[in-house]
Amino acid sequence: MLRSPNRLIAVIFGAVYLVVGLLGFTVTGGVSFLATRGGMLLGLFMVNPLHNVAHLLIGAALLISGLVSVKTAKITNTVIGAAYLLLGIVGFFLVGTAANVLALNTFDHFLHLASAILLLAIGLGTERASSPRVALG
Repeated sequence: MLRSPNRLIAVIFGAVYLVVGLLGFTVTGGVSFLATRGGMLLGLFMVNPLHNVAHLLIGAALLISGLVSVKTAKITNTVIGAAYLLLGIVGFFLVGTAANVLALNTFDHFLHLASAILLLAIGLGTERASSPRVALG
């Protein structure tokens, strides 16, 4: 696993997102599941119970994929990276609207964009399959 950037980043990100998801529940007591304004995690990131569940699911997907295989981790990193890129961009337009069901704030957007860049860079840029060279002649 340590020789695969995809597996390593999937396991690390997976563990971090699982912890973040669990910690989120410590600040969302009394917050409705889809509240557009939630509790503040680490004093910076706004979360609600749905946001916490999303972190738990994403963390589990990353962690499991990192433990399974390079190919699974590579696909998972790329898919979750693309989803985070979309969420990071769209999130700026959701703040202050009823569509902000994840209780996102500016710090969340930048964290999602940073996660997207790293996951996509690892998922798309490492461990490319090389085709065997065939000698002609």
